[in-house]
Amino acid sequence: MADTMTVLVTGASGLVGAEVTARLTAAGHRVLALLHSNGDIVRNNGRALPAAPAGPRRLTGDVTCPELGLDGEQLRAAAAADRIVHCAALTDFGLPGQRYQDVNVTGTRRVVAFARAHRIPLVHVSTAYVCGARDGIAYEDELDVGQRPGNAYELSKLQGESLVRQAAAEGLEVAVVRPSIVAGAARTGRVRDFKTLYPVVKLITKGLARTIPGRYDAALDLVPVDYVADLVTDVTTRFEQARGLTLHAVGQAVTLRDFSAVLAEYPSFQVARFVPPSAFSAAALPDRERAYHERVISLYESYFSRRVHFDATTAAAFTRQPAPPGGPAYLRRLLDHCLKVGYLGAAASRTPVPALARTDGSDRA
Repeated sequence: MADTMTVLVTGASGLVGAEVTARLTAAGHRVLALLHSNGDIVRNNGRALPAAPAGPRRLTGDVTCPELGLDGEQLRAAAAADRIVHCAALTDFGLPGQRYQDVNVTGTRRVVAFARAHRIPLVHVSTAYVCGARDGIAYEDELDVGQRPGNAYELSKLQGESLVRQAAAEGLEVAVVRPSIVAGAARTGRVRDFKTLYPVVKLITKGLARTIPGRYDAALDLVPVDYVADLVTDVTTRFEQARGLTLHAVGQAVTLRDFSAVLAEYPSFQVARFVPPSAFSAAALPDRERAYHERVISLYESYFSRRVHFDATTAAAFTRQPAPPGGPAYLRRLLDHCLKVGYLGAAASRTPVPALARTDGSDRA
């Protein structure tokens, strides 16, 4: 356990940022929560964190501005921080490319400049999908290996992490954590924001996306938000051991074949058919389905074709946390929560899978 310290957390109101802020505060650290507007910091369980002194101190700023948009006493407080945890990022898909550049690239450049100017060690939250649209194993020590980013978001995160790597080479103390697809809590499946793949799952289960380009052996790496927050917090508090490391915060991948099989267990769900991208034609879809494909499905298309697996050797050696749950059992937990809260319709029992047919250990107590 590190001595009590002051930590500046950017993006403190985001899904991961709020959980990191809560953990650091609970451990007795003074947290400066950088927010774009003075709002609540809501945890994944739906509870808002109290204001200082019981909770984090809110700072109103903007990572895209010099000195993070801070001035006066707030600037002095931030400049005296012992660590910066940079969680702020634009993660929604389908936005104009310049918006990703502004927040994910320029924002990271401003944070790096702030850290260098005030000599503050930096924990940068990136994404495992800087690996781009490729197959095979993506290693933690890789960054730019000539890969093709799957979308404008991935390009911006690759560029942002490159800025961090360059600053590290020039003397800034840094550690990088790369989450995969952040989803609900490990034990309950609960999630505050139904983003990332959740809207796609909703379209599929409602029968609004029946034919999707993809490969059944493609892998979706879903990681619990609490595991990601635990790892980022651990890196922050044990920075002396984490300095210079890049760690994949990833789960156990689910193939599209397993994904489809799990959806088929729920009587109320429709199951999409995945077809090879070379055989897919959006123009051949019915009008309504084509509209959903263009607005939503196409934004995630590359994730349904990648047969990539993330090496997490460095993370496993560093963390004191057990490996996160994954595979079909974790996917069922996520779907059960979606049904419980009405996101995927009214709750209904799924069709039990015979124990001998299971390969994910979900039948164990």
